[in-house]
Amino acid sequence: MANLFGYFSNDIGIDLGTANTLVYVKDKGIVLREPSVVALDTTTRKVRAVGDEAKRMLGRTPGNITAIRPMKDGVIADFDVTEAMLRYFIQKASQSFRAPPRVVIAIPSGITAVEKRAVMDSATHAGARKVITIPEPMAAAIGVGLPIDEPAANMIVDIGGGTTEIAIISLNGIVFSKSIRVAGDELDAAIINYMKRAYNLLIGERTAEEIKMRIGSAYTLDEELSMEVKGRDSVAGLPKTIHITSQEVREALADTIAAIVDAVRTTLERCPPELSADLVDRGFVMAGGGSLIRGIDRLLSDKTGLPVTVADDPLSAVANGTGAVLNDLSWLMQNA
Repeated sequence: MANLFGYFSNDIGIDLGTANTLVYVKDKGIVLREPSVVALDTTTRKVRAVGDEAKRMLGRTPGNITAIRPMKDGVIADFDVTEAMLRYFIQKASQSFRAPPRVVIAIPSGITAVEKRAVMDSATHAGARKVITIPEPMAAAIGVGLPIDEPAANMIVDIGGGTTEIAIISLNGIVFSKSIRVAGDELDAAIINYMKRAYNLLIGERTAEEIKMRIGSAYTLDEELSMEVKGRDSVAGLPKTIHITSQEVREALADTIAAIVDAVRTTLERCPPELSADLVDRGFVMAGGGSLIRGIDRLLSDKTGLPVTVADDPLSAVANGTGAVLNDLSWLMQNA
């Protein structure tokens, strides 16, 4: 048995997100949390930087270097660059390993078999000895501590960077799940479009994300917030600074957030009656970076009539879920 446990000791879990990648090493916890960004030399296609260093280059690179995000809507948009990014993250997390690690990787529940194969192939080519996949909402539910093995409804809403994953889980299985490619990136795009439409101000992804995090909201705030935004005037072509409020940002995000609300309602409509009865008392749990938008839990509670709880550490939920799976020998043996 000692050899068996030794065999499992090199395992790592990966939350391969559109916006950020988290790596969980067994017995150590989350050891790496970096943006899913790669800086490439456009002439040679050589990787110049990955993660934090590459994100700092977004929108600031010279002509021969481009900073890109190889994941889009939760799936691989650029196979070679994703492979290079995964190799960097796996090597960084497994420096002390004596053998190539086995990887448990979370994937969106709505991806196709071809997209799933692309993720597995990328991880294998990046140095993984064995690749096991787990549906993202299942990993999130495990990561936030939901009792998924009970014969009762457990509902998770995970708003990530590229996808929103919604699932109802009972007896270790997904009863119904819905995955929509509307999440944090769409919210950023909505802010960019609003600034251009309302103020003729051109801003980048980093600025839009900062606006979302600092003053973004989904529900009326007791005290509205405001901030200065700097960008380029699309008419004059010169740098420009404007002042915006959280009320304006809420207006900009309204349509995108409405799509997430609709997906949650659709999932509830497909829930079997017995499990629906459980949700009246239990409600559901929110995870992912999108759950940190002010008031989104109150909005969803109003729209569904159910109690809504935001996880204690929503950004780490999926990674922690892959970590919990690493410690479940029966699950690993079943999927090996």
